[in-house]
Order: sequence, then structure tokens, then C-alpha cells
Amino acid sequence: MTQDSRSPQDAGPRINGVAAKPPPPTPTTIAAATAASPVVAAVAAAAVGASSNAPPAEEARGGVAAAAAEAPAADLVATGPRVTARPRTLPEICYTLRRKVLAFLDEQIQDAHEDRLLRDTQDQARVSMGVIEEALRRYGPEDISLAYNGGKDCLVLLVLILACLPVAPSFAPSPAFTAATHTTSASVLTSAATSSSPTPAPDRSEPIRAATSQPPPSPPPEPLQAIYIAPPDPFPEVEEFVEVSTAEYHLDLVRYALPMRPALEAYLGDRPAVKAIFMGTRRTDPHSEFLKHFSPTDKGWPQFMRVNPVIDWHYAEIWTFIRRVGVPFCCLYQQGFSSLGGVTNTRPNPALALDPGVDGTKKFRPAYELVRDDEERLGRDR
Repeated sequence: MTQDSRSPQDAGPRINGVAAKPPPPTPTTIAAATAASPVVAAVAAAAVGASSNAPPAEEARGGVAAAAAEAPAADLVATGPRVTARPRTLPEICYTLRRKVLAFLDEQIQDAHEDRLLRDTQDQARVSMGVIEEALRRYGPEDISLAYNGGKDCLVLLVLILACLPVAPSFAPSPAFTAATHTTSASVLTSAATSSSPTPAPDRSEPIRAATSQPPPSPPPEPLQAIYIAPPDPFPEVEEFVEVSTAEYHLDLVRYALPMRPALEAYLGDRPAVKAIFMGTRRTDPHSEFLKHFSPTDKGWPQFMRVNPVIDWHYAEIWTFIRRVGVPFCCLYQQGFSSLGGVTNTRPNPALALDPGVDGTKKFRPAYELVRDDEERLGRDR
């Protein structure tokens, strides 16, 4: 396995060290792909939705956030706004996502049940952003990476990380990019650095606030490093979503078709500067019940700091965030898959099964209609 010698700006998806960078999307290629593929359509919606220069009314008419608020989540998978804009730069994406996340943190609804779930999800997001900001203070762009496989949990984590980059000086060297100050609840930072589950709810009187103005022209922030450990039999839909979302979010991603331990060893050999990896692990995942926000790897494993910002999130909170912020997701979730592995060990969740149609075809409700954490992995063999 060879060391990547390209600059971060040129780095794209690679398969075991071999370049596999897709060309940047253009209006023509995205439009054609959108017509042919629901996976590409989902990310095309994010790639060419409202630009950071659009006024709020324009953004509401054409952006992905508007689709989440006004249309069923299926629209985030199968449709997108008219493709007319150029692909967005990383600073534009970071600022757009930060505005959306901060708007989500301010959101209020009247329904008592939905309000409780919304408030719990907002609290989780605040805590996670505190963990992420602490990690970005500890580690620079060369020191930290993201474990990314296109799944719902790491997708939420990715959006939160990008929303925090505008206030991370080491990722944003431009004085203009980091000029705005922010305040974060002391309870958030304390829990981020030291606590394990359950995490105390942060003080809502001091919401996270930071730069939401237009990004400066230069220099751009460093792309976020990422590792994708693919199963031996990946779903084509997942592979496509990882490829397209990697291009949209400007990830410096390396793909390994190896078991987890050898893949991590290879990655740290390729990227010896990496000291920490953001993980989309949740406490309901196997062998994760005792993890903290910052947990070193176990003895006998490649050594790095596991950063677990979403460790205490519940299944329903993950989907509340995705749908209310308007984050495009892999189309398999629309088909009843609630946890994604490989083709041979993953099937639609039986808890989401509908009565067979007149033709006897099995049908399933979408993943976001599942509620209970203990039913999330019913479609997984292991």
C-alpha cells in the first residue's frame, strides 16, 4: 500500500491506494445522473441546491432544507431541485450546513410528542458539536480523520463536523474565515471532554453560535480526511452513495476492501500523522456500551483516539436530525433497511414489513418510521 502523494485538494476516493477519483460534477453530468439514479439524485440535491449566496426566500424554494420541511423524506432520495448551479466549494458547504444546523437548534414545534423528540435531538446535537469542537482544538487537519461508510450515523456526524469547521482555526487558516466568535455552553464542553452516558442535557439558554456570514474567497479549509472500510460484498447503492457524497462534501477519502483491523493498520501506515478518528458509533452498536466521547483503541488494535460525538444518540434522534435538516441519504433506507452491512448479512428490517400486496410482493416501510433502538439491527445477521 503506497503513501498518497497528492495534495489534499487533489485527493479523491481511492481503492487500496489506487486512484479512483470521480470527475467533479457538472450541471450536465448531474442532470443525466439524476434522471438515472436515485442515489445520485439525492446528493445532486445537496450539491446544487441553494447556494450560500442565495437569499433566504430563494433557498427555501430550491434547497434541500425546503424539501425536508415541505415534502416526504422520499423526495430527498429520489428527487432534487433543478440543476443550474456549479458544484459548491467546501467553504460554501460548511457555511450552508452551519446555517441549517443552527436553524435546527432554534426550531420549535407545537405537537407535544414531536416537541419532546425535537428537543432531545437538539440537545444531542449541541453536545455532539461541543465534542467535535474540542476534537478540532486538540487535533489539526493532518491529525484527525473520519470513519465514513455512507450510513445514517456517520452521515449525521459528517454534517455536524462540517458545520463546526468555520470555527475551527486549524482547519480554516484565513483570518476572515475564523473572525467571528462563538459561545458554547460550559456544560457542553465539560460533557464533551470527560463524561460518559448518560450525558447531562446542555443549558438551552446558551446555544452554540458562530460564523454564518459568507465564506471568504481564500484560502479554503483543509478537506476532511476519511477512511471507508468496505464489506466484502457491499451494496452497489451504498458504494454509489459513498462515491457521490465524498465528491459533494470534498472528503479526502481512502477505501479499503479489508477486514477492519488490517484496514486500520493499512490506513495508519498510509497516513502516519493520523492520531484520532471520528467514529459514528452509538451505544447500541456491538461492543460500544462503555465507550466515552474520547476513547483510545483497545490493546492489540492500531492505536489512535476514537472520537465518538454521537455515542449517546438514539435511533429516532438520528432520523429526526436527518429529516429536519434535510440531509440526503442512501436510497436503501427508503426500502426498509435500518442498518447497512453487506449484501449477504443485511436485509430489510422485519419490524418494518407491510402486508404483502395482491401480487405477494414483500414491501417495507422506510427506516425512519422505526422507533425502538432494540429493533434497529433486526435485519442484520450479526
